[in-house]
Amino acid sequence: MRVDSHLSFMGRRWQLRATATATHRQLAEKFALNPLFATILADRGLEDEAAVEAFLQPRLQQLLDPLSLLDMDKAVERLIRAVEAGESIAVFGDYDVDGVTSSALLIRYFRALGMELRVYIPDRMTEGYGPNVQAMRILAQEGVRVVITVDCGATAVEALEAARQVGLEVIVTDHHQMRGALPAALAIINPNRPDETFPYKNMAGVGVAFYLLMALNRGLRQRHWFADGRPEPQLKQWLDLVAIGTIADVAGLTGLNRILVAHGLRGSSDPTQVGLQALKESARLMGTLRAGQVAFQLGPRINAGGRLNRGMLGVELLTTEDAERARMLAEELEGYNRDRQLLEERMLRQALEQVANAGAAGERFGWVVAAEGWHPGVIGVVASRLAERLYRPVIVIALDGHGKGKGSGRSIPGVNLLAAVEAAAPLLTAFGGHRAAAGLSLELQNLEPFTDVFNRAIGEQLVPGLLDPVLHFDGALPLTAISRSLVGHFDRLNPFGQGNPEPVVVLENVRVVEARLLKDRHVKCFLADTQDNVLDAIAFQAWPGPLGEGLRLGVGRLDVAGTCSINSFRDRESVQMIIKDARPVQGSSRL
Repeated sequence: MRVDSHLSFMGRRWQLRATATATHRQLAEKFALNPLFATILADRGLEDEAAVEAFLQPRLQQLLDPLSLLDMDKAVERLIRAVEAGESIAVFGDYDVDGVTSSALLIRYFRALGMELRVYIPDRMTEGYGPNVQAMRILAQEGVRVVITVDCGATAVEALEAARQVGLEVIVTDHHQMRGALPAALAIINPNRPDETFPYKNMAGVGVAFYLLMALNRGLRQRHWFADGRPEPQLKQWLDLVAIGTIADVAGLTGLNRILVAHGLRGSSDPTQVGLQALKESARLMGTLRAGQVAFQLGPRINAGGRLNRGMLGVELLTTEDAERARMLAEELEGYNRDRQLLEERMLRQALEQVANAGAAGERFGWVVAAEGWHPGVIGVVASRLAERLYRPVIVIALDGHGKGKGSGRSIPGVNLLAAVEAAAPLLTAFGGHRAAAGLSLELQNLEPFTDVFNRAIGEQLVPGLLDPVLHFDGALPLTAISRSLVGHFDRLNPFGQGNPEPVVVLENVRVVEARLLKDRHVKCFLADTQDNVLDAIAFQAWPGPLGEGLRLGVGRLDVAGTCSINSFRDRESVQMIIKDARPVQGSSRL
């Protein structure tokens, strides 16, 4: 690559993702991979043949023993007794995709055992996140004996103490960071509990729930529960739920998660669950799902119900056995998703106006925006889009008009958002989350001091260059190297996502040919090298904007960065570059 480091059309510096060693180059050659893969192997930390083999061919046999998680043995022993005695069990789930898929997973498993679980999904607006005292009392009054929380509960000290007092035994399955004393629960299964030595910390809630079922299924088998003609549930059939929840929660797609998601996506081509099939049809998706389709098409649809106060819709969809009911639920979620999109766009415009009117942007290490009338169910999505646009940690707060606010935040790489929020703990009525995302509640009178403390706390974490937008790439290739064979090699790295990004390649010194607009949003074009070889290319959502404008000008030579795929259109397939960024060529010196 050239040594010049000028900014791109998107205002970003381009940086090589990792530096390959001789070992990585030898490993790429050993596995018959394109030399570009040496950089990719280095970035993934794959240092020997066994690690590369495990990464390229993830197997369920590679999963760690679920009993290596603290309290798993206690949870299994109690659930076996509940199954054998036919006790009433409830699942208490969160209202996001991770919580919905976790709840659906448990419902389907226990249904296969011949038991129907009581399901409790809290109302986002009136109850908020996680177990609450009133909900625990309601479940106890209904005769529930055991409660399993999924994707929540690890910090619900008051609610779980209330549960204990009314005779409920609670098994917490969660993955969120924990602070202070452990809540009063029969078992707390969480890879991120302070005393946990389980090596894989980045599981989603649905992954933890699946691990509970792995251990429970084994325990029931050892107790000969399936010996008297009872069918043993095949857990692999529900890995598609695990994949959806893990991807939608932006959990890292390496290690244990990679195994679960890879096998879950393989089973998504012809799902046994009518709800997932209806959801795919509603999103106009066919065949085996890809991680990007789950993240940007299925996940938002499942989430839409919970964001707009109908959290049970997703659970109903993913657990119904009635195909017609599934279609109706999928259509209802489709409508909620359209409503969510309109709310999101309106709130995003208003938030950007606040930022534009605030002034002194260079002094802001992190942004806090707030307004009355913003929907609390959408603030997390808006925070994510703002963080990407501003390249700063962002907190978006919905004020209720009665002196209270609920906030949701998203971070950027290298900044621990939860630590910055925790620095302002005395100003908050509640908070929680992890490095990349956090939620909080506060009184309106504390909004301004919270903003100041949050901004300072972010500033204290900064190192030079951390707030400069960067596009990471994996290497430069000649245009003629972008081929079906290369795309096939890249496909071996699937599923792509957090911790396993899709490879980004750079084409140097190319020109844009025949740039045109598609649907007033996307820029379709061809790229040509100095020998007039051409490559099909498209920049999604680039118009209006600096990238779309730069491509449409079509003047001079560019370096273009993007990912590679196979485009299918009218029964024809072609290799295509998905353009992520571009910059004018400056200078001609080469490394």
